[in-house]
Amino acid sequence: MADAVQLKDEGNKYFQGGDIDKAIESYTEALKVSKDKKVSAVIYRNRSACYLKKEKYVQAASDCSKAIDVDARDIKALYRRCQALEKVGKLDMAFKDVQRCATIEPKNKTFLETLRRLSAEIQQKLKSTFSTDSRVESMFNILLDEEHEKDKREKAANNLIVLAREEAGAERIFQNNGVALLQQLIDTGKPEMILAAIRTFAGMCTGHKARTMAIIRLLGIDKMCSIMAVNNEEIALATADLFQCVNDSLSGQDRREYGKEESLVLDTTRDLKAILMALLEMVASKKVSGHGRDQALNLLSKNVPRKDKRDPDHSKALFTIDHGLKKILKVCGQVPDLPDQLPMTDNTQLIASILLNKLYDDLRCDPERDNFRDICDEYIKAKFDPNDMDRNIHAINTLSGILQGPFEVGDKLVGRQGVMEMMVALCGSEREVDQMVAVEALIHSSTKMSRASFFTTNGVALLKDIYKKTKNEKIKIRALVGLCKLGSAGGDDYALRQFAEGSTEKLGKQCRKWLCNPTIDARTRKWAVEGLAYLTNDADVKDDFVEDEPSLKAMFDLAKSSDKTILYAVACTLVNCTNSYDKKDIIPELVQLAKFSKQHVPEQHPKDKKDFIQKRLKRMLKAGVTSALAVMVKADSTILTDQTKEMLARVFFALADDPKDRGIIVAQGGGKALIPLALEGTDNGKIKASHALAKIASVSNPELAFPGERIYEVVRPLVSLLNTERDGMQNFEALMSLTNLSGFSEKLRKKIIKENALPDIESYMFEDHEQIRQAATECMCNLVTCKEVQERFLQDGNDRLKLLVLLCSEDDDKLQKAASGALAMLTAAHKKICTKISVVTVQWLEILQRLCLHDNSEVQHRGLVIVYNMMNADEEVAKKLIESEMLEILTIVGKQEDNPKKQPLIDAARESLSKAMDLGLIKPFAIGRQ
Repeated sequence: MADAVQLKDEGNKYFQGGDIDKAIESYTEALKVSKDKKVSAVIYRNRSACYLKKEKYVQAASDCSKAIDVDARDIKALYRRCQALEKVGKLDMAFKDVQRCATIEPKNKTFLETLRRLSAEIQQKLKSTFSTDSRVESMFNILLDEEHEKDKREKAANNLIVLAREEAGAERIFQNNGVALLQQLIDTGKPEMILAAIRTFAGMCTGHKARTMAIIRLLGIDKMCSIMAVNNEEIALATADLFQCVNDSLSGQDRREYGKEESLVLDTTRDLKAILMALLEMVASKKVSGHGRDQALNLLSKNVPRKDKRDPDHSKALFTIDHGLKKILKVCGQVPDLPDQLPMTDNTQLIASILLNKLYDDLRCDPERDNFRDICDEYIKAKFDPNDMDRNIHAINTLSGILQGPFEVGDKLVGRQGVMEMMVALCGSEREVDQMVAVEALIHSSTKMSRASFFTTNGVALLKDIYKKTKNEKIKIRALVGLCKLGSAGGDDYALRQFAEGSTEKLGKQCRKWLCNPTIDARTRKWAVEGLAYLTNDADVKDDFVEDEPSLKAMFDLAKSSDKTILYAVACTLVNCTNSYDKKDIIPELVQLAKFSKQHVPEQHPKDKKDFIQKRLKRMLKAGVTSALAVMVKADSTILTDQTKEMLARVFFALADDPKDRGIIVAQGGGKALIPLALEGTDNGKIKASHALAKIASVSNPELAFPGERIYEVVRPLVSLLNTERDGMQNFEALMSLTNLSGFSEKLRKKIIKENALPDIESYMFEDHEQIRQAATECMCNLVTCKEVQERFLQDGNDRLKLLVLLCSEDDDKLQKAASGALAMLTAAHKKICTKISVVTVQWLEILQRLCLHDNSEVQHRGLVIVYNMMNADEEVAKKLIESEMLEILTIVGKQEDNPKKQPLIDAARESLSKAMDLGLIKPFAIGRQ
């Protein structure tokens, strides 16, 4: 017991001294050893006061309750619980506690005032609740009554959606028979009513597990699927969003807290499994529209594979493979030109291929991958039938889908006996649809260099023959793309050209001709871009293409179209044209060694040198590449794969290289488009996009480059570049852009601090590299206006202030200006810093004197302001300043005649001298004698 009391007293001392964390530790230790209920009750009550200070209101209320259990008339515990309950919104319970307090001490003014205030708040809340109920009822009356005007019904629908996005509104809709009424809206069959109902349901399901479970039980998963299956893109997308909200709430990915619901143990496993099964059924159902199928595949892509590969649970992927892999393969194998096919959009098969790739990538061991391959192999084998050509082309088209997804699986299947023979047989078929499917399969299977070499030997003649003989433009262009791919198998290595000199330029010219032909449908013209994606590895082709502005603009227009399967090919073409792919440094000594040992040495094309690249970048910007990139970034998240995002980030980075071009990028929406690329995707892609953001943010007006709230989203990517793993240029440009942002507004400065950038900025102030050190100091100069930053300089036991003082002695004017500016603001804000400067280094007086005599008037002014602040802060410090040569410097500056250009300097010196006179350190006539 002595230990418990001693620890309690220790906690009290910490609390009185303001060290709340230590107080909590002491009280917690005391509770562990306390065996007396009354002593424990006092400790709980004391700890509750700590939790109130820390704004941990749930813990505070809990501790108070434990104290009240021992003594129901513990007035301190009752009032503290009242305060905690009020903070968490439980006004009725808080009112009861303060009511008991007022009963015990009826004359206590604090209790009476709290009682009155809480009573008024409860009345207002009740009034608001009843008002919300009436609004909900009114909205449903308008929506369900067809006699109301269309504008009124649309306004009511929008109001209902907005209300559902607020917790109180969502709960009122739910309590007022909202689910049944929303079902009535869906049953009207009118698209605008269905959309309103679905979006309202999405708001009600967001982040609330218990309510979500109730809604899906009342509405039914099958009903949700049937809505998503309709042939209306907007409704399918809204329903997919509802499914995502449901999944996030049930799986716990949305971690909001909702009072009593937290105490309920809700088993959501059955519902999540039912949703997964329903989505898999939709994938291969003929009753589902193309838009509905796309959204089902998108939802599977987003929610089945693990978000983090370190998570050991990949059961959803295994379940999907067991119950749905064949269904996904069926989608890949659909041939739109044949009868009795599944309804699909232009994007469906690509989305299915992406899902296959994600599922395969999520597997953890070889037996699981073997099982995946075996299922694919069995499915394709089962479709081969010498008597049914439709089944054969379904099998080959399925293989094309796999080759676009998990290529490793498709590549092995291509090597199986009979597969290549079937492709060749289909190429020679009289049916055009057979030829088209076979040529596409040949194109996709020749991705690897070894496979391309095989086709160069065996397939070129076949493709040329098809290209010359066929009259079907769709087949002709696919055969052309096959030739393009084979011709570019050597990549950008000038020494590995597959075809004769000039052949690739001819192929490129033909692709551009197809691309610019508006009479050909977009899906066929897309293949021209596929061809250019391969051919632009050749510098002659990329130079010709970029000079052809109509071709560039035609490609950009296709990139903005609804068919998003083209995105990857456009991104590849742009990366090639900008030379923004990774290039290995060629070391001359190793080249000589390779030549000596007769090894192949990569050779750069003359047109891949810097001058040619810069000219291409200018032409692309003029043609509107930035606006095309901005549209591409907004594409469906599943089709816009991480690899495609990385390529777009690379292109942006190349375009932003010249500071003169950054204004064009901003004007065409490039600043906004870079933000999602910097936040999601591959690590390399995020770094490239963040660096491009840094280039833009360092020289642009942030308000114009990143309008609205987007300006705050830029901070995190920039801070990520301060990592020591990034290179010096990335560090420097990130610091420059943060300096620009931090000079813009207090809110931005706080955002930078919140992103924990301060330790990194401080560490770069110690950097040996002059430019990085200067950029970090300039950034810190802007940030010192924040209290959080000032407190770091006030802390003892570190060298922050010493470093700032020493930086003022450097030879670089810009560095001195930034460091002295920071010191001027710090000394103006805190007297303690003024006294600390005089002890952090013995050179402080000499450094200040140099500042006050500086050739740069801005640096000199900052030095004089620091001296004035120090004179005002501490008499001892002022005495040291006046007893040094500083008096002579101040006198010389102060005696100058008034001059508008130098007036701030002269005034600062005179004010310092006046302060010295006020302190009695110099006599009034001393100035005259100098």
